[in-house]
Amino acid sequence: MRKRGSASLLLLSLALTLGMTACSSGGGNSNTSGNNAAGNEAGANNEPAKTEATTLSIMWWGPDARHEATKNALSIYTKQNANVTFKPEFMAWDAYWQKLPTLAASKSITDVLQMDAAFITEYVSRGQLEDLSDIDLSGIVDPKVIENLKIDGKLYGIPLSQNAQGIAYNKEELEKYGIALPKQNWTYDEFFQWARDAHAKLPEGKYPIGDSIGWDSFNFYQTSMGKDPVMAEEGKKFTLDKDLFMTYYKTYEEFRKAKIVPPAEQAAAFLENDPQADPMASGVLLTRGATTGSVSALEQLMPGKVGVVNMPIGPSGGGWAQSTIFLSVSANSKHKDEAKKFVQWFISDKEAGKALGLTRGIPINPEIYKELEPTLEPKDKLGKEIYDLSVEKALPFYSAAAGFTEWVDTYKKEMEAVTYGQQSIEDAYEKINKMGMDLAAKAGS
Repeated sequence: MRKRGSASLLLLSLALTLGMTACSSGGGNSNTSGNNAAGNEAGANNEPAKTEATTLSIMWWGPDARHEATKNALSIYTKQNANVTFKPEFMAWDAYWQKLPTLAASKSITDVLQMDAAFITEYVSRGQLEDLSDIDLSGIVDPKVIENLKIDGKLYGIPLSQNAQGIAYNKEELEKYGIALPKQNWTYDEFFQWARDAHAKLPEGKYPIGDSIGWDSFNFYQTSMGKDPVMAEEGKKFTLDKDLFMTYYKTYEEFRKAKIVPPAEQAAAFLENDPQADPMASGVLLTRGATTGSVSALEQLMPGKVGVVNMPIGPSGGGWAQSTIFLSVSANSKHKDEAKKFVQWFISDKEAGKALGLTRGIPINPEIYKELEPTLEPKDKLGKEIYDLSVEKALPFYSAAAGFTEWVDTYKKEMEAVTYGQQSIEDAYEKINKMGMDLAAKAGS
């Protein structure tokens, strides 16, 4: 009896071991024919099964520092996974978004690709991205963040970094002129009154805030007041609240007349992060919009002078704080399992985290950030400060829906005409609203 019991236990143990080995096999095995035969042969010869070599194609955009850091991370992955090599492509932002639609049309997008919140919904709607909901992100990404990123209940991009929209301000100049520093969770009413009060203390040629002509700025306002985002349900629903629109832009009309914001001609020449033309670094504006990722460039132009605060809020909150840059997997990839394994590794491996640093912003994984924090410069910590100030009241990030690119451009053009005094706010609203409603009806059909 004892001998039979021991033999039974041995067989059970062997079966469990084989089962666990099969369950934990990497993505490379999914591309290998005859896995069972290979496993049996390995068992018979007492040699490990060979994993088929896999080459993952991957593309991303960014500056040179990001390119070098990413290539280093890929080398680390290959050292840890000898069967996987990479075919990388990297380019600047404009070139990337010019090339990707062509790849999508021919269903030849790389196995892994960097994706942006402004475009991910569009590529999901085209069926180009793989559902990544089965990737285990527990302990790596806050579950609330994951929920905010889902599209129709599914996750199509693994978030890489913490990001948030806030406001940067010239704390040195504000203190010089005796102007109160912006405070966390200020309301829109407080923000507008702060601008009026600050203007009264500033010399001619300096302005407390800039003008507002982009759709996203108004969308911040509309959603903070408890209304739907301008675009929802993949563009099938369009809401441009006329009362809020008139209130918001009438305020800026008042500001143009009172010279609280710079004239349209001057504003048109602003170029963010340019030493001479940046609206704040040049000394013209005392505040401007900034994100976790962009504020470090401003701090480099104005070392020690930059303070940050979250976006103004309404009854429902305000601004956003979540990841806007992801790694996605192509729905047409032949190596989906290996690609999924890689993107999970990309945000969880500490060696990779050190290699990547802050080249994509504040790492989404808090453990990676802890490893990096002692080495960070003040410019880098400002980005984390924006996120920490914003996250309490943040709303989801709302990107333009697929098919609304021309509408976004039209919105800016019509509002620019308002700032130049070429048309009324109401006329601009009618044009913008009609175009949006027509696009929503088209999307719905």
